[in-house]
Amino acid sequence: MRNKSMLSEARQIQLASELIRLGARLQLLEAETDLSRERLLKLYKEIKGLSPPKGMLPFSVDWFLSWQANIHSSLFVGIYRYLLAHTDSRGIDAIIKSYKLYLEHVMVGKLDCVLSMTRAWTLVRFLEGRILKTVPCVKCGGYFVMHAQDLHVNYVCGLCNVPSRAGKAKKHKHADATDASKLLAT
Repeated sequence: MRNKSMLSEARQIQLASELIRLGARLQLLEAETDLSRERLLKLYKEIKGLSPPKGMLPFSVDWFLSWQANIHSSLFVGIYRYLLAHTDSRGIDAIIKSYKLYLEHVMVGKLDCVLSMTRAWTLVRFLEGRILKTVPCVKCGGYFVMHAQDLHVNYVCGLCNVPSRAGKAKKHKHADATDASKLLAT
């Protein structure tokens, strides 16, 4: 009986360590592990070499709908849903694997990493709570994150209709984003 609890605690510490390395906030660690706040603080300081950031977790769904954040959020959701459909990964394990694949794609595409681990976790919670959902673009067929209660008839995504505020980087981002849109189509 004692060995089982030690093994369980070791798994919890390993999970917390991986989440910390991916940039998770303390509140996420508390929600996904059974470790005490004091143990999580010690672990965070040991891994990162500093105290965790203070403050509340991001809670605005509007962040996921801004142009660049929407593209990255939609890419992450596409990866996450693919893993759910084609692997045995579930829960935080699926979120971690999806986030790692998202990071790999961002690095290969030489894009800025817009989505943090904490925001990715929050996004999944919003999707599961049916606050957000994905809708298909009528031009490219990719699925993009939107408010669940909005009307989405003839929706055109931010990749097919790049907003003027995207500025001078519009051409380069559009070319990179077009490659990303192919991955979003499911």
